[in-house]
Amino acid sequence: MQSPWKILMVAPLFLLLSLQSSASPAYDDSSRPRDSNGHTCVEKLFLKTTCYLVIDKFGSDIIKLLSADMNADVVCHTLEFCKQNTGQPLCHLYPLPKETWKFTLKKARQIVKKSPILKYSRSGSDICSLPVLAKICQKIKLAIEQSVPFKDVDSDKYSVFPTLRGYHWRGRDCNDSDESVYPGRRPDNWDVHQDSNCNGIWGIDPKDGIPYEKKFCEGSQPRGIILLGDSAGAHFHISPEWITASQMSLNSFINLPTALTDELDWPQLSGVTGFLDSTVGIKKKSIYLRLWKRNHCNHRDYQNISRNGASSRNLKKFIESLSRNKTLDYPAIILYAMIGNDVCNGKSDPVPAMTTPEKLYSNVMQTLKHLNSHLPDGSHVILYGLPDGTFLWDNLHNRYHPLGQLNKDVTYAHLYSFLNCLQVSPCHGWMSSNKTLRTLTSERAEQLSNTLKKIATSEKFTNFDLFYMDFAFHEIIQEWQKRGGQPWQLIEPVDGFHPNEVALLLFADRFWEKVQLQWPQILGKENPFNSQIKQVFGDQGGH
Repeated sequence: MQSPWKILMVAPLFLLLSLQSSASPAYDDSSRPRDSNGHTCVEKLFLKTTCYLVIDKFGSDIIKLLSADMNADVVCHTLEFCKQNTGQPLCHLYPLPKETWKFTLKKARQIVKKSPILKYSRSGSDICSLPVLAKICQKIKLAIEQSVPFKDVDSDKYSVFPTLRGYHWRGRDCNDSDESVYPGRRPDNWDVHQDSNCNGIWGIDPKDGIPYEKKFCEGSQPRGIILLGDSAGAHFHISPEWITASQMSLNSFINLPTALTDELDWPQLSGVTGFLDSTVGIKKKSIYLRLWKRNHCNHRDYQNISRNGASSRNLKKFIESLSRNKTLDYPAIILYAMIGNDVCNGKSDPVPAMTTPEKLYSNVMQTLKHLNSHLPDGSHVILYGLPDGTFLWDNLHNRYHPLGQLNKDVTYAHLYSFLNCLQVSPCHGWMSSNKTLRTLTSERAEQLSNTLKKIATSEKFTNFDLFYMDFAFHEIIQEWQKRGGQPWQLIEPVDGFHPNEVALLLFADRFWEKVQLQWPQILGKENPFNSQIKQVFGDQGGH
C-alpha cells in the first residue's frame, strides 16, 4: 500500500467514482461500532471542517458536471483526482463517453473553467495547505508519521483518547498525568496504592492484607501482545455503504470520523489486538482477547504498531513508537507481519521495486537487533511469512465490485486495471490480468518467506526466542469453505485486496491452534484466579 498519509487521499477517489451509480431506496446499516464514549471535538471538528470544505470547493463543480451528463470518470479527470500523464493510456473505470474523450474533457473543463479548486490544485499545493485545515492536518500527520498518540499528556506513548493512535492502537492509559503508569509494566510495590500497569487490579484484600496484584498475578507469567505490521495488521477497511448508492442512509457515515482519524484502519477490530466483539457475527476472538481470557492480568497489554504502507524497508522509521522497557515491563509476544509491501507496489513495472531476499535479510536483522535492545528477557518473536496473493485474481476478477453491482458494469478486473493505470494500486503484481506478473510476484513472496524462515532457524538473541509461521491463507480458505463460505467473502470488498475482519479472526484462531500445539510456552499459564479477578474488579476498567 501507499504511505499512511497518502492512503487517506485514495478514499475521495472511491467516493467520487460512486457518483456513477444510480440512487436506490436506502436502508439503515450500522455494521461498525461507535465508540462507547462518543467522539471528541477533535474528530468532529476534522470531519465537519472537511465536509464543509469539500462541499464548498467541489460541490458546485460536481453538480454542474453531472447536470451536463458527464460520467464519474470525466468528473474525476476534470477535477484532477485522476491524474493523466502525457503519453500514458487513458485511465477510466466506466464506459467511455459517446463523444471523443478529448472533446468531452475539453467541454467539461469549459463548464468549470472558473473553478477555484482547479486553480488551487494546479498550484502544486495539497488540501492541507488551506488555512482552515493546516493546523489540524499537521497534528494528524505528526501522529501518523510517528505512530504515537496525538493526545498523550505524560508522553508515555499511551492515551485516554481512542483514535489518532490512541487506545484503539495500544492499551488505554489509566493515568495520563503520570509517565510511570501505563499498560504492560511490572507493578509498582504490588499496586498497593494505585494501578500502575492499568490492568484494573490494585489495592489490598481486607481479609488477609495481601495486595490483589500479588495474590492474583504473581507467578502467572503476564505478557503483552505487540504487532509490527502493515495495513492488513491494522485492518484497513473502507465501508461499502460509503460508496454504494443503494446502501447509503443517514447512518452510513456514523463511523466515518473514527475511520478518518484511525487512517481508515480498524485496529480495535483486528485479528491481533482487537478488543471489541466482532461486527460480522463470527465468534472467534483476537489474539489479545485470547491472552486476556487466559490470564486477566494481561488486561490492556496490547500494541498495534502497524502502518499503511509498512514494509521491512521503512519499519525503522516508526519502530521507535514501540513501548517496552527491558527492566520495568513484562515480556511480550511480538508478531512481525509485513505480509505484502515488500512485493507490492503500484508502479507500472512493479518487479524492480520489490525487496530482494538479501535486502530483506538485512532489514529484518536490523529490526531484530532493535527488539533485542528493548524487549524484556523472556519475550518471544514470531516472523510471519508472505502469502501467495494469486487467490485475489483467481477468486475476484470476474465478480462485480460494489461500484458496479447496481448496473453490472464494473468488475474487480476493471477496478484493478483502473488502479494500475493510475499507478495507485495497492499491489500491481497480484491485482493484474498478467498471469506471468502474478506468478513472478508469488515467486518473490516465497523467496522472502524462505528468508524469514532461515533467519528464525539460524539466528539467536539474548532477550527473546525466535519462531517462523507461514501465512497460510489456503488453510483459512479451506476452513471457511467447510463453513459453507466462498473464498471471495474473505477479502475487503471495496479495495479488493486486504483480508477482511472474518479472515483476520480466522487467522487469529489458526495462529492460536498452532502455537498451542508447537510452542505452548509462548502463551504463558492459564491463571487460576481469573474468576476471582472478575468477581472483585468486574470488567477491570474496560478498554
